[in-house]
Amino acid sequence: HVQLVESGGGLVQPGGSLRLSCEASGFGFENTWMSWVRQAPGKAVEHVANINARGTVAYYHDSVKGRFTISRDNSKNMLFLQLNNLRIEDTAMYYCALGDNGAGIRGQGTQVTVS
Repeated sequence: HVQLVESGGGLVQPGGSLRLSCEASGFGFENTWMSWVRQAPGKAVEHVANINARGTVAYYHDSVKGRFTISRDNSKNMLFLQLNNLRIEDTAMYYCALGDNGAGIRGQGTQVTVS
């Protein structure tokens, strides 16, 4: 069965950095677009970024362009999100998700708090 396990969140000051990881199993990861989404308390889910199966094409929400970088290691079934120059408004639960639109199966999430 599909399993996605996120890690790497934490508490960081504005301007700081974090690297989120997502370990994937139970499906053909190397053939699947993947996404990162986030949800802050009381707000809708926001599709942060996605990446194609080969890791050669990526798209970003305007709010994170130039600050976040999505990447993957298909040899290890791992998805990553590098978060730089973090802002208070980046505070949210971050999830990795199957597919290119962020609406697919998600993991349990990892909390990022910028304060």
